[in-house]
Amino acid sequence: MRGIEILHEDPDVIVIEKAAGILSCATRRGGDEYSVEAALTDYVRKGQAKSRKCVYLVHRLDRETSGVMMVAKSLEVQDYFRARWNEITEKTYLARVHGHLEAKEGAFESYLAENPKTFMVRSVKNPADGKMSRTLYRVVAEDRSTSLVEVRLKSGRKNQIRVHFAENGHPVVGDARYGRGDGALQLHSWRLAFIHPHTGKQLEFETAKPPFATRRA
Repeated sequence: MRGIEILHEDPDVIVIEKAAGILSCATRRGGDEYSVEAALTDYVRKGQAKSRKCVYLVHRLDRETSGVMMVAKSLEVQDYFRARWNEITEKTYLARVHGHLEAKEGAFESYLAENPKTFMVRSVKNPADGKMSRTLYRVVAEDRSTSLVEVRLKSGRKNQIRVHFAENGHPVVGDARYGRGDGALQLHSWRLAFIHPHTGKQLEFETAKPPFATRRA
């Protein structure tokens, strides 16, 4: 599977590492674009064209975001995760952002809403117009003009990390939508931990750090 490496598989879930540039799911209804959802559905059908097996998205990564991601193998498991996502999962990202943050550890919190015409996400003042989103961060390294941050999400909104850092004056390097678009997006889903729906055990998965997180200042 191009750009997809399976890290773990059991009867309930598949955990993968996704390369940058791969869609989580098709962007248009009925589309035949290559995506994690389509590739893994083909994988679980094992060449049987009439098979009804498929995978079910539990969460998504933006096309240009690399890293660890999970899908469910049944509707029941998908419902299990979606009903209690924030309580039973923890996602940690690495990102390189422009500038130096004054507070080396902190949180961004706001109500996020998506514009249905532009598909851009932004913070809104009226709670009724958006969804509460909280992003925890810790600066782990700095060079002359950027900072490497470790980010933990306490909610899972579309473009959450990119919007929160951009709105606070430190867009993610390479973010053409909310920042300057200077090269590849430097955002990586580094770790994923979750409580397994059947065993009740916590599983943790971690990928290698991407090149932007290991370069020297």
